Amino acid sequence: MSDRIAGVLHERCDVVDTNGGQRSTITVVAAAIVEQGRLLVVSKKVAPEIFYLPGGKPEAGESAEETLIRELDEELGVTPTSLTLLGDVEDVAAIEGVPMHMTVFRAEIDQIPRPAAELADLRWINRSDERAPVLAPAVRNHVLPLLVRSGFMPSPGSQ
Repeated sequence: MSDRIAGVLHERCDVVDTNGGQRSTITVVAAAIVEQGRLLVVSKKVAPEIFYLPGGKPEAGESAEETLIRELDEELGVTPTSLTLLGDVEDVAAIEGVPMHMTVFRAEIDQIPRPAAELADLRWINRSDERAPVLAPAVRNHVLPLLVRSGFMPSPGSQ
């Protein structure tokens, strides 16, 4: 990770809400789409150097599954053919710099994803790619290890 990007991530991690000094938690739902041992990650126009899982924040009254179906359509123009709960992770939101609770679903798609809405780019990554993009902390620290432990991605060095 470059010093500039590390500094941006560190800066964002130190942000505190002015609402009584309390740090609010962001709730998001995300899709881990793995094909041929590679994970689909996306970047946003506001931070094109950092890659995340596709997904987003629920709207009022939406279930996690409904949120993910809506977000995948808006961001990538795809509809998942299946959604399976993979787990919940807690980390710092890379852009907002506040605590984040992320519900992650293993999703399968049968269409070619194309970045739309607020997305800048998408990439398919594997654990041994030396040109891998800078990943958001939750993806790097929690989702990738979870996918390896669950057998959805090969462990590092086994590719």
